[in-house]
Amino acid sequence: MPEVTLIAAAGEKNELGKDKDLVWHLPDDFKRFKSLTTGHYIIMGRKTFETFPKPLPNRTHVVITRKEDYNPEAAIVVHSLEEALETTKEDAQPFVIGGGEIYKLSMEKADKIELTRVHGSFDADTFFPEIDAEKWKLVSSTFHEKDERHDFSFTYETYERKRGS
Repeated sequence: MPEVTLIAAAGEKNELGKDKDLVWHLPDDFKRFKSLTTGHYIIMGRKTFETFPKPLPNRTHVVITRKEDYNPEAAIVVHSLEEALETTKEDAQPFVIGGGEIYKLSMEKADKIELTRVHGSFDADTFFPEIDAEKWKLVSSTFHEKDERHDFSFTYETYERKRGS
């Protein structure tokens, strides 16, 4: 069975972004995202896909949309989360990369969460779902201080679903 992993960067109040864009720029987080997702299927909503200037290299893009006639190059188009998971079943670790609605739909199907918690409060219109401590266990946490390349400090957090939840 594949290990479905949600990967996101979210502020202290679960902020993801505003006006279809991130509200911070964290180069080390981009590097981590690239290193974790390269070679894997990445599942996303149409709006998230459309924020990319071009498809991300060395990843298979699976786009969930309600639009029946949506047919971008370089992406597999599906119309439900279940269809996306079926499409990615040969990948040992497909990643769900957003946006807010897709994360919400995926929370019950996920086995793992790779979250970059950005330490700050942000004006946002898209949010990551609450991580229920009854269902999820924090298994690793690595703090990164604010520096000349990063306007905010942040923590890489890895959660695993608790057995039976």
